[in-house]
Amino acid sequence: MIEQELDAYVKDKYTKICICKSINKATMKKVIKDGATTVSAVRFKTGAGSGPCKGRRCTPRIEALLQDYEEGMF
Repeated sequence: MIEQELDAYVKDKYTKICICKSINKATMKKVIKDGATTVSAVRFKTGAGSGPCKGRRCTPRIEALLQDYEEGMF
């Protein structure tokens, strides 16, 4: 079990959610767990969406993470 959690964490560290700002999935999950429950809150706390694409690439990924959190998937 611990090994699976570690593998998932390592994978999240290397999975970029915001490519422009190089923000990984582990960081996004942490701010969501810490109370950022809207796209705006996640963007504010991480800086996501402030790169050249203005959130066109990361916003759907953030929305998916928020949905996963609401469903208890992390």
